[in-house]
Amino acid sequence: GLLVAGCGVNTIPTYEENAKAKWSDVQNQYQRRADLIPNLVETVKGYAAQERQVLEEVTNARARATQVQVQIPPDILTNPAVFKQFQEAQAQLSGALGRLLAVSERYPDLKSNQNFLALQSQLEGTENRIAVARRDYIEAVRQYNTELRTFPGLIWASTLYRNNKAMETFTVAEDVTRPPQVKF
Repeated sequence: GLLVAGCGVNTIPTYEENAKAKWSDVQNQYQRRADLIPNLVETVKGYAAQERQVLEEVTNARARATQVQVQIPPDILTNPAVFKQFQEAQAQLSGALGRLLAVSERYPDLKSNQNFLALQSQLEGTENRIAVARRDYIEAVRQYNTELRTFPGLIWASTLYRNNKAMETFTVAEDVTRPPQVKF
């Protein structure tokens, strides 16, 4: 019993559960962002009625991201197509939020509004939390996937844990990798 306990037989399930817990943290932060957006949109709407298109984009992107989040199948972590769809919906929402915050630059009264400042700060903090949660998830998945592919985990993966598959990790969107163009 001592020999089996020390040989790593529990490592794969431990790493798998850790990765799943980190995934829950990622989802939690995305949900926090989705909950903040209606308040931010309503605050901006009061000041920037003529910016209806940007507000609609944010609202629609949030609806798509929330819909994808609600319909997450249990195998999302091992299903590349579903994982990519989830990631794209969240990227669209991030882009729409960036445009919404850019709209606020055109309205000095809005920028000084306490409600807007508080919501903007909360949203900024949430975006940072999302980045940290994603980083932690990526590290947990790296550890889990490495264990599945290296000795002695490879032995356990091929005998006791045959159904365990490598998990998906986040990738950087193509538009984020291009440097922004600055024109004066």
